[in-house]
Amino acid sequence: MTPAETLTLAAYFFVLIILAVYGWHRYYLVYLYMRNRDKDPRPVAPLDPLPVVTIQLPLYNEMYVADRLIDAVCGIDYPRELLEIQVLDDSTDETRTIAESAVRRLAAEGFDIRYIQRADRTGYKAGALEAGLKVARGEFVGIFDADFIPRPDFLTQLMPHFAEPKVAMVQARWGHINQDYSLLTKIQSILLDGHFVLEHGGRHRAGRFFNFNGTAGIWRRAAIEDAGGWQHDTLTEDLDLSYRAQLRGWQFVFRPDVIAPAEVPVEMNAFKSQQHRWAKGSIQTCRKLLPRILAADVPLGVKAEAFFHLTANFNYPLMCVLSVLMFPAMRIRYNMGWYEMLLIDVPLFFAATFSVCNFYMVCQREIHHDWRARTRYLPFLMSIGIGLCINNTKAVFEALFNKHTEFNRTPKYRIEGDGDEWVGKKYRQSVQIQPLIELALGLYFTWTVFYALASQIYATVPFLVLFQIGFLYTGLVSLVQQYAEDPVVLKTQVASGK
Repeated sequence: MTPAETLTLAAYFFVLIILAVYGWHRYYLVYLYMRNRDKDPRPVAPLDPLPVVTIQLPLYNEMYVADRLIDAVCGIDYPRELLEIQVLDDSTDETRTIAESAVRRLAAEGFDIRYIQRADRTGYKAGALEAGLKVARGEFVGIFDADFIPRPDFLTQLMPHFAEPKVAMVQARWGHINQDYSLLTKIQSILLDGHFVLEHGGRHRAGRFFNFNGTAGIWRRAAIEDAGGWQHDTLTEDLDLSYRAQLRGWQFVFRPDVIAPAEVPVEMNAFKSQQHRWAKGSIQTCRKLLPRILAADVPLGVKAEAFFHLTANFNYPLMCVLSVLMFPAMRIRYNMGWYEMLLIDVPLFFAATFSVCNFYMVCQREIHHDWRARTRYLPFLMSIGIGLCINNTKAVFEALFNKHTEFNRTPKYRIEGDGDEWVGKKYRQSVQIQPLIELALGLYFTWTVFYALASQIYATVPFLVLFQIGFLYTGLVSLVQQYAEDPVVLKTQVASGK
């Protein structure tokens, strides 16, 4: 081999091995979940006496869902004299009028509800929560984002866990009211189910650290203050506070059987914006807290799990490198002989990709009776995960190089059923050069697939098609949805992807 070919293969195998290690970690999470099945938290007796609870509703330009959220929170079953509701509105549009009107209406009905607006957005969501906490009267604090519709029994189900004085936070599982709206929403619902059921479930059952998800959970106020309060030097203030609190010895509880329904993004660019914020914030938190976690006096298993959790988004730059190297590496390996390719390349790819299938298949089996039907979406899930690597790689490098960006909240359009439309509504995300890069990579993999077929390298074709579909889908849908004006045209062009 030439030096260039040697360097190409060295980089190729380096990336594949790291991705395979993270793939094996998914198997380990499933193992933790299954091994500790008997350690799921059970409902306990209600607190007596009941404490005062403050529910915070951070809003920023949420005109379509603000009223729905406020009404749902006021429907929570809890004594009115013990329930305080704070509408923390940083909005700059019609949301202000809608939210303030809802607050006045419900206050007149006897609810202890306040409308709080700051002069500026310092700290974004974390700043709003911090400002609200200063004037809150509750010993415990529940938080809901604008797209949630909490059920009446939310506090009844979760509050009893605070009888244990070391419990700092109790997290409910997210539901998905519009999961059947499109292919994109189906994939997101499966992704989120995996995160909650197996990641949270496995970590919680095994005594590892896990995180509050920014919404649909309740905090003990004393734990927030003891951990240093809400800080806004990362875009994932929830992840940051979670690790700081657990390093202080506080305990978290996850209730997978308590579901808080919410919308998932129906627009590809909104989904990308959300994923960008989560990826960037997790790397910021990794830089901030991972050295402290590794030096802390906590078990090795806790440290190892925190490492895999906080560094997982580094896989996206590796996926980008792998995408570029796949064709030259395949060609070099093919010229070296079939045996070596089948012996080394395919098992590594299998370890890196099949673990995804196993992870989400187990998750769906745990919570859905029709899990077999849902597994048909797993190839699309893997493809969309690959297609996100350009978007999330940008987020990783922004975090590494301390590039400041605003907290871009995910647009919500009040999409609850198949008949609802988002086209023509406000808050549409803009498209830049990124979808063109995704389309270019999609075409690159289209050529690679044809080359593999022509060269009879059939074993590589399924993996190549995952990359091809992922990049073409994310790039094309981003462009089509950005410029779509007519819902009929949109549905025709994107079909089930909407």
